[in-house]
Amino acid sequence: MARMNAKTVARAKRIRRIRKKITGTVERPRLRVFKSNKHIYAQIIDDTAGHTLISMSTRDKEFVLGDEKGKTGAAKKVGEVIGARAKAAGITKVVFDRGGAIYHGRVKSLSEGARKGGLEF
Repeated sequence: MARMNAKTVARAKRIRRIRKKITGTVERPRLRVFKSNKHIYAQIIDDTAGHTLISMSTRDKEFVLGDEKGKTGAAKKVGEVIGARAKAAGITKVVFDRGGAIYHGRVKSLSEGARKGGLEF
């Protein structure tokens, strides 16, 4: 097993604490956000079936940045696209899972984009 530093352990504890309270259902799936240093990923997950319904990231082939600048602009665009895809699939309400990250910067920008795209938290 790989050694984990204190920062990784603390993040894993935050994720477990959040996931105890948040569960995605058929009516209200979970919008999960993961961010790396370069990219941001978002998935809409139905936890009862254990399936990812919709996903979007900055690494997707369809992703085009457009007028937005920087990583927060890219995160906002990802949020807008995942919101539009969810609306097309008939999903309007989701539960937001920030994935142990602080609700600030790119995570906040993605959620604002998802709201603009038509999702309700």
